[in-house]
Amino acid sequence: MSARPSARRRVTVLAGALAGLALSGTLGTGTAAAHGSMQNPLSRVEGCYLEGPEHPKSAACAAVVARGGTQALYDWNGVRIGDANGRHQQLIPDGKLCSANNAEFTGLDLPRADWPATNLTAGAPFTFRYRATAPHRGTFRLYVTNGTYDPAKPLAWSNLQSTPFLTVTDPQLVDGQYVLPGKVPAGLKGRQLIYAIWQRSDSPEAFYSCSDVVFDGSGRTAGTAPVPPSGSGTPHVHDSAPAPVTTGPGKGTGTGTGAGTPAAVPAAATGAPTGAGQGTPGTSGTPAASGTPAGTDAVPAGQQLAQTGTDRSTGLIAAVGTAFVLSGAAMAVLRRRNRARGTHTR
Repeated sequence: MSARPSARRRVTVLAGALAGLALSGTLGTGTAAAHGSMQNPLSRVEGCYLEGPEHPKSAACAAVVARGGTQALYDWNGVRIGDANGRHQQLIPDGKLCSANNAEFTGLDLPRADWPATNLTAGAPFTFRYRATAPHRGTFRLYVTNGTYDPAKPLAWSNLQSTPFLTVTDPQLVDGQYVLPGKVPAGLKGRQLIYAIWQRSDSPEAFYSCSDVVFDGSGRTAGTAPVPPSGSGTPHVHDSAPAPVTTGPGKGTGTGTGAGTPAAVPAAATGAPTGAGQGTPGTSGTPAASGTPAGTDAVPAGQQLAQTGTDRSTGLIAAVGTAFVLSGAAMAVLRRRNRARGTHTR
């Protein structure tokens, strides 16, 4: 057998392999990447990213890099669980709350009392802000630590108050940040932590963040943290939105606690006091209708929320086109080589 047919087969196989890579690269973009983190009060992961992943300024952020490398900080907007569906406490064990039990972000779970913190005033109105690199419909629930919290020990679910002090569904998006008007719980002292859960209502996906706060004036001034530049963090590709579910535990319509139908009503913010019937962390209790603090009128999300779901047909067409181009280029090279040798390719 001559060498020329063998060469032709090799080029054909190579073209097929390249086409397969093009297809797999496009079809694989259905997984989610990154979406956001608490901006004010600043989350641990975003704060360390803003310090600079390669040369963090604080000892706590340097410890994050020492534990897991710099990638976690570059991925500051990706602390997430793709199939959470309201099962936060079932999926995240004690001691892993800040990383959402993701090994990449394990440094965020380090128990230490020197995490950079934001000054807050107990019992005062406050506009919480959440940086969104990919907007989605859903519900934000903010929890604060209770009297059992010790920053020098791993954070456990039992260290959080049993009900969120603030619940906001489909909030207004302003300058890339979700605006969550509310009120800081009264009676807080010293160093505490605010745990934020953002559960999408158009997907089972949820996002998590830990923000260290202090009530003694020893932290950074609230609202002064720089905003990450547009396009920073891991590139995002939307998850495909599942079919709406309107029945069953944790799948209510528009509450953002499961994969229910997106809310058709304007956003609502509730600032119920501790003990109000808003469900415990890790469950999908329905927000209470009362307890809304002054100045927290609902603002419709309107057209500011992106439609989710990947348009895979467009990507598939592009991949097929790429495959044909690669195959054609490979065969053209083979034909030129054969003509140079005085042969004819059928």
